Amino acid sequence: MAKPKVKGHNIKRSWCKGCGICVAFCPKEVLELDKEQKVIPERASECVGCKTCERMCPDLALSIELEQDDDAKD
Repeated sequence: MAKPKVKGHNIKRSWCKGCGICVAFCPKEVLELDKEQKVIPERASECVGCKTCERMCPDLALSIELEQDDDAKD
């Protein structure tokens, strides 16, 4: 099974309360909080698509879209 490639970080900024849980749990330190205390993928190219941030977010404010996710729908 091939390693999935990350297509994008889908962030619902209005849902993000800036708690930083996703930032703290990201194993590759991809995420940061911006000046408005909202999560951003500061180093998106470093993302391995583990979706830990997605699972840890208490507000469901972000999701990781993988290329493999599209293939699974077919």
